[in-house]
Amino acid sequence: MSEMIPAWVNGTLTQVEKLEVHQRGLRHKAVSVFVMRGREVLLQRRALGKYHTPGLWANTCCTHPRWGETDLACAARRLHEELGISGLALQRSGGIEYRADVGGGLTEHEVVEVFSAQAPAHLAPQPNPDEVMQTRWITLEALEAEVQASPEKFTPWLRIYLAEGMAEAAV
Repeated sequence: MSEMIPAWVNGTLTQVEKLEVHQRGLRHKAVSVFVMRGREVLLQRRALGKYHTPGLWANTCCTHPRWGETDLACAARRLHEELGISGLALQRSGGIEYRADVGGGLTEHEVVEVFSAQAPAHLAPQPNPDEVMQTRWITLEALEAEVQASPEKFTPWLRIYLAEGMAEAAV
C-alpha cells in the first residue's frame, strides 16, 4: 500500500500519495529533527534505495506526518524507525516553508516543523539500512564549511536549513 501524507490541494488539506505529492510539487506537511551533542549535530546519509536524494547527507531525521498524527509524535516515531533513537526530549525549534528540486522530476514543497533534542554523550544510533546508510557527528562550523565546499553531497533542505539558521536554532 502506498503511503498517504497531508498535502494541500486547491487550498484544502487532504491525504495524497507521497510520490504523487513530490511529482506534482504539492505543498505538504513535514517534520525535521536535529539531534545535538553540544555544538555537534548528528547527520544521516540517506540510503541508496530512497526514491529521491539517495546517498546524500541530511540532518538527523526528516519525514512526513501521517494523517492525524501530531508533529511531535511523528518526530519521535521516525527517530526510532530510522535511527533506533528513543527517549530524547524533543523541543520545537521553529518552522520553515521551502520549495526545492530534489532531482528526477520531483519537488519538495514543505511546510516544516523543526524539532531538536540534546543527546547524551553515549548515544549510539542504530540506523535502519532501508533508510540510512551512515551517520556521523559534526560541529555546525565544520558542517557549514563542508556544505560550502561540496554542496552536492548534501540534501537541498539541509542546505536551506543552514542558510536560514535552523541548525543554530536547534542548539
